[in-house]
Amino acid sequence: MQTFMEEYQRWLDSPALSEQEWAELNAISGDEKEIRERFYAPLEFGTAGLRGTMKTGLHNMNIHIIRHATQAFADVICAEGETAKKKGIVIAHDCRLNGRQFAEEAAAVMAANGIYVRIFDALRPTPELSFAVRYYGATAGLNVTASHNPKEYNGYKVYWSDGAQLPPQHADAIAKRMAETDLFTCFKTCSYEEAVKNGQIAVIGEETDEAFLKKVMQQAINPDAVKAVADEFRIVYTPFHGCGHKLVPEALKRLGMKHIYPVPEQMVIDGSFPTVVSPNPENPEGFYLAVDLAKKVDSDLIIGTDPDSDRVGTMVRNADGEYVTITGNQMGVLLLDYIIQARKTTGSMPERPGTMCSLVSTPMARTVAEANGIHFEDTFTGFKFMAERIAAWEAAGSFNYIFAFEESYGYMVGDYVRDKDAVTISMLIAEMAAWYHAKGMTLLDALHTLYEKYGWYMEKTLNLVMPGVDGLEKMQNLMKQLRGNPPTSIGGTEVIRLRDYKDGTINVMGLGKVDRTPYFGSNVLYFELSDGSIFIVRPSGTEPKIKVYLLVRGASADDCKAKLGRLTDYAETLGK
Repeated sequence: MQTFMEEYQRWLDSPALSEQEWAELNAISGDEKEIRERFYAPLEFGTAGLRGTMKTGLHNMNIHIIRHATQAFADVICAEGETAKKKGIVIAHDCRLNGRQFAEEAAAVMAANGIYVRIFDALRPTPELSFAVRYYGATAGLNVTASHNPKEYNGYKVYWSDGAQLPPQHADAIAKRMAETDLFTCFKTCSYEEAVKNGQIAVIGEETDEAFLKKVMQQAINPDAVKAVADEFRIVYTPFHGCGHKLVPEALKRLGMKHIYPVPEQMVIDGSFPTVVSPNPENPEGFYLAVDLAKKVDSDLIIGTDPDSDRVGTMVRNADGEYVTITGNQMGVLLLDYIIQARKTTGSMPERPGTMCSLVSTPMARTVAEANGIHFEDTFTGFKFMAERIAAWEAAGSFNYIFAFEESYGYMVGDYVRDKDAVTISMLIAEMAAWYHAKGMTLLDALHTLYEKYGWYMEKTLNLVMPGVDGLEKMQNLMKQLRGNPPTSIGGTEVIRLRDYKDGTINVMGLGKVDRTPYFGSNVLYFELSDGSIFIVRPSGTEPKIKVYLLVRGASADDCKAKLGRLTDYAETLGK
């Protein structure tokens, strides 16, 4: 195995580099730390594909990595046979810098391998890519996106024929091919323009939008709720410079909303995200322009979607007239309860309904589901795992899913996508908010009634950021320490049980291994405390950080806050 300095020199010597790329690498010749960061290892190809900062280097996103990964992906598709090649692949990209270039480069490699390509004519939401794979009966899908990451990032997200992100066996096959082949010489390619002319690449656009929007609008459960308040209800919307700019306002309009106010500065498509530090709807500070506009127009609801429009965040007015965030967990239980009640009222609840969320999401979801006679299950973080569970339900004829979500502002309904979908959910949130508005309630009021009905829950997620090579080692050491010598108490509360989802063991403190989790294979430690609180630690799959999830239940809001405070104090010691 080459050292990072040898790999750096290999890149410098490669004729594949452009003059600009060579100058970029030559400029860091005296900076060993920067060279190490770029060349210590390849980006790891996983079930979420690739994601990294856009620089010239082995551990970064650039045209060479795109070609290398796409050739490996093409090899996996070709191994499925001629029919798979004819069914082809659908390719999309979001608003990020280099997005179109990367997407067209990937299309050219696929076409050169004899794989039929459909590529969107411009940026599109991630859920529409998932839809298009299913709609066109394609073998695979590819989306050039880094979701809600900072502007320096881009990514390579891969899908299979079910419209879900790649299953592990195919991700492993791609990673194996990448390890076996030379980055600079392995790939086939062709002229993108020529491939379009000769029909190897088809450019798709509005016709796919219309087919997608038709499915989106079918998810409206009670449009009459919107008609009742449409003359007065106001919505401010921001796409954070990204893919929601077109379809989200259109979906709201078709729902019957008359007063939609897009944030002008953030309707501008721009991968440098000039108005925000981070284009992540989980961060309330990004909504400052939306809040200013909402105050001017007296808006009842603020909706924001991330750059690839798969996550959605919301803000509503509190009793003081200030706009406050509805968290991902809170929106999950609001939507779950609303969908259950609305479907029961309209007679549209399927037989044997089921719902699911990720295991790091609020346990209140299980309470809401089971109190209403709805089957509930949890999964690993990631909608590919939810898609697998839904497929298993369908194959067994056991349950019909009505809703799936995870705490990081991702939600899914309907049978036409197999990934989180901010377009459909923005529409459904607006319908729900309108229904409560007719009752004289905001979503905050509604949330309070749910706590009174189902019990008080509160959640918090902490990100222990650990960048670079040193950070990777620190993350590995922390997980090793927690696994090898688990704490007996957290925040002054006794740990009674530890679920290790890596090997599937369940340990009762003092007794040892007593049971197994229903699924395993992910680096997650799940501590159950004696007061019912849950403390979860897992490394992020896409960013250099450890995520710590605090999930509590209490007698009141104040009780929950006190418990969260104690757990937070403990969690913050882990990153030091």
